[in-house]
Amino acid sequence: MKDPLQFDRDHIWHPYTSMVDPLPVYPVASADGVRIRLADGRELIDGMSSWWCAIHGYNHPALNAAARAQLNDAAHVMFGGLTHGPAIELARALIELTPRGLQHVFFCDSGSVAVEVAIKMAIQYWGAVGQPEKHRLATIRGGYHGDTFGAMSVCDPVTGMHERFSRVLPVHLFADRPRTRPGEDLHPDDVAGIRRLLEEHHRDVAAVILEPVVQGAGGMWFYSPEYLQHLKRLCQRFDVLLVFDEIATGFGRTGKLFALEHAGVEPDILCLGKALTGGYLSLAATLTSSRVAHGLSADGGVLMHGPTFMANPLACTLAKRSIEVLFESDWQERIAAIETQLADELARYADHPAVQDVRVLGAIGVVQTKAPVDVAATQRVFVDAGVWIRPFNDLIYLMPPYVIDRDDLGHLTRAVGHGLDTLR
Repeated sequence: MKDPLQFDRDHIWHPYTSMVDPLPVYPVASADGVRIRLADGRELIDGMSSWWCAIHGYNHPALNAAARAQLNDAAHVMFGGLTHGPAIELARALIELTPRGLQHVFFCDSGSVAVEVAIKMAIQYWGAVGQPEKHRLATIRGGYHGDTFGAMSVCDPVTGMHERFSRVLPVHLFADRPRTRPGEDLHPDDVAGIRRLLEEHHRDVAAVILEPVVQGAGGMWFYSPEYLQHLKRLCQRFDVLLVFDEIATGFGRTGKLFALEHAGVEPDILCLGKALTGGYLSLAATLTSSRVAHGLSADGGVLMHGPTFMANPLACTLAKRSIEVLFESDWQERIAAIETQLADELARYADHPAVQDVRVLGAIGVVQTKAPVDVAATQRVFVDAGVWIRPFNDLIYLMPPYVIDRDDLGHLTRAVGHGLDTLR
C-alpha cells in the first residue's frame, strides 16, 4: 500500500497547484483554538483562519454542541418543497443584521455559487421587467469573486487567476480600481473611470459587482469607503443594480460587522459566505431587495437555481450559532486590538528591502513584496517557525481567528519577518 502522503501527491488535487509538480502539503492530526496540530506532533499558530472562515478558532465547544444536537434531528433534507427551523431562524438573523432593504435570502453552498446566484438575479430581473438588453456586468480591476464561470468573468482578468479562460468567459466591463486608501480623502480620478463606463454602457449594464472596501484574493487591496457612496449614486442615476460581495469581509473581519457599514451604503444584492458557519461547513447566502426578488418573476418566471445541499440544516444550525457566538463576545474590541497590534508590528517591515507595501485594516494585515513569493520555500520557513501562513503571488498576509491572543499574534508577525528574510 502506498504511503498516505505519496498517495495524496499522486492522486489528490489541492487548490491552485499542479498534479505534475504539486506544492507540498502538511498532514493535520487535529486543530483546537488557534492551533493546528500536524501528524508529526508540531503545532502551528493559525494566521489564516482556514482561508478566513474559522473566526472563532477550531473545536469550539458551543459550535460542537450545536452540531451534535442538530445531528440528532436531521443532517440534511432537500429544500425543494420542504423547509425547516434552522433555515428559517438563520434567514431571520441575516435579515435583521443586514441593511433594511435586503428582505429575501437565497441559500447557497459556497461563496462562488452565491456570486453566480447574484449574477443570475440581476440579469433575470432586467429581462423580466422588459429590458433584456441590460445583461452585462461592470466591476473594478483587482477583484476576485470565485472560481466558477460567472464569478470568473468578473474577476480581474490578470490578478484574478483566470486569464486562461478569457476566450470562453462572457466579456464584461472593468474600470480602474480606486487608489485612495481608507482614511484618506477620495481622489476625484478614482470615480472618473466607473462614471465614464456607466455613462457609455448603462443601457446594457445589469449590475455593478465589487468587494466593498477590501479586495481579497485579487490583491488584498483596501480602498476608501467614500468610493462606494459615489458608486451608489451613479448606480441610482443610471438605473443599474449594485451587488456587494462580502464573502471575505462579512461577520467582523474589517472591524464592522459588514464592510458596507464603513460607507453606510445599501446594495441591491449582497453575497455572504466563508465565516458564516464559523468555518465548520460550507454555506453561503445571497440576499436581495423586494424590488429584485419580486421583479425577476414579473414575467411569470422563477429563479432557476437549486443546489442539492441548499439550506442544509446542519450548516444553517452552525451558522446561526456562530453568529450568536460572535455577538456573545467582545468581537469589536478584539478586532480593534488585533488591528492595532498588526499595524504596530508589521510596520517594522515597511523598510525591508523585499517589501513594497504594508497595509492593515481590521483583522487583516498585508505585506506586499516586490517580487512573487516562492510559496513552497516560504511556507516551509513558516512551518519551521511554528505558524501557518499561506502566501500567494506577492502577498504575505495575516487574517487570524478573532480569538487569538497577543502573544500568538506577535509570534505570527515575527514569523512574517523570517519569511521576508528568505526573499533578500
